[in-house]
Amino acid sequence: MHIWQHFLTITRHRHKVIVHCFKAGIGWQGLRHDLSKYSPTEFIAGAKNYLGNRSPNEKERERYGFSRAWLHHQGRNKHHFEYWVDYNPVKREKEPVPMPTKYLIEMFCDRVAASKIYFGADYDETKPFEYFDRGRKRRWMHEETSRRLEELLVMLRDKGEKETFTYIRQVVCKEGKKDKKHWK
Repeated sequence: MHIWQHFLTITRHRHKVIVHCFKAGIGWQGLRHDLSKYSPTEFIAGAKNYLGNRSPNEKERERYGFSRAWLHHQGRNKHHFEYWVDYNPVKREKEPVPMPTKYLIEMFCDRVAASKIYFGADYDETKPFEYFDRGRKRRWMHEETSRRLEELLVMLRDKGEKETFTYIRQVVCKEGKKDKKHWK
């Protein structure tokens, strides 16, 4: 078990997300980010499956065919698009639903922070978009949520962090707060 290394990795990640959330105008949300990673269900699995350069959930999936820690995490953290899948009574099937703006912003902050942690010195502002783009075909995300996230990741790639966080704070947050159903 890699208890200390896992603790340091998730704490460093969480602190980067907090900084990004403050830059994006959702600081309080950042302070609550990923607290479930310290729960026994997620922490013990993370320490047992610690890899250092990618998510321990990947190793847990390789070992057991699924990740109990990930299932726990995605069901408690609204910044994951997987949380936003619901049953459509008209179609009588599950489908992705649009993610509220404040969780979309947190998801963006999370992806940037995760890229910084896992890529380390090799990180640059193209990495979050490249990761997003590689998973495009296997991702089950509402098309509007996907479009909005991609817009932010492309802006980060093309215009940099400072301009992207300014845009999020001055435009995306304000628009989201105007439309209450997208801010809840």
